[in-house]
Amino acid sequence: MKQFFFLFICIVLNSCQYFEKQVPSEKELLQKELKSINWKEVDEYPSVSNCEKIADKKLRQQCFFEVMSDLIQEKLNVDTLAILYPELDTIEVKVTVFPNATMKFEPQFQKDSVAYDTIKIDSILHARLVDFPKVNPAIKRGIPVKTQFILPVIIKAKDNK
Repeated sequence: MKQFFFLFICIVLNSCQYFEKQVPSEKELLQKELKSINWKEVDEYPSVSNCEKIADKKLRQQCFFEVMSDLIQEKLNVDTLAILYPELDTIEVKVTVFPNATMKFEPQFQKDSVAYDTIKIDSILHARLVDFPKVNPAIKRGIPVKTQFILPVIIKAKDNK
């Protein structure tokens, strides 16, 4: 019985070191978590109601880009942009979707673009690119976030018959 008691005491004293594991600090855990997050990607891309039923992430993103590009082209085709600037066949538009579901459109011009009036084109875009359908913002870790992307918009000249 004495041997059993002595063995029991030795095991209890040695086993205490197994319970003394260091707990990482909050800062260490936060830094580790921040490093593991991919800040360049979102969990869910912005979406419109037409694309909500698509389950695949890439197809949903492609659907959103196509719908937005078509809507921008449709709104710009009613204007005289193609007539004023016949040499302008494509405009790159930077679209910003904010967490509150509002959008901002900015034309992207080359730095040396002097062939056309960028201020006038910018004002035409701001005047025409209004009244879009509701856009659901992108989601990152359950929180709506701001996203930006550039859409190439083809300016089509109207056929005069």
